[in-house]
Amino acid sequence: MNCRANQGNLSSIHLISTKMAAAKGLATDRRKSRKAHFAAPSGTKRKIMSSSLSKDLRGKHSARSIPIRKDDEVLIVRGKYKGREGKVIQVYRKKWVIHVERVTVEKSNAATVPVGIHPSNVVITSLKLDKDRRAILDRKSNKSSEKQEKTESADVEMVE
Repeated sequence: MNCRANQGNLSSIHLISTKMAAAKGLATDRRKSRKAHFAAPSGTKRKIMSSSLSKDLRGKHSARSIPIRKDDEVLIVRGKYKGREGKVIQVYRKKWVIHVERVTVEKSNAATVPVGIHPSNVVITSLKLDKDRRAILDRKSNKSSEKQEKTESADVEMVE
């Protein structure tokens, strides 16, 4: 009796997982997802290596996060170096880290090396803006304003 009940559950689970895997280009297999992540091309890594914006920048640009770049000023919010602030001196896509000014460690031979910080562990406090970055922020703010208009119109329809 229990076997049949379990069999029924397994077939329904298989059916659901088959439907989910139907999305093209998305692997649900952990192994394949990890391989795709770590073997991603540089342009894809750039987008994945995004950091959230500080609250004042979020309000000003109406965007939540943006790919990090050299010369942005950041505040480290997680880990051993939490609370430190500085300018990004390097975005090291190969190692998935950024190097921040004055966040270094001294090696046994007295050489100082920068400590790698993952971009998800920092908040951007000041942006280095150029025309391309401005265009990205404009596009994001237009998208968020359209979304807000949609929800407001849906709320009005629900009230009527």
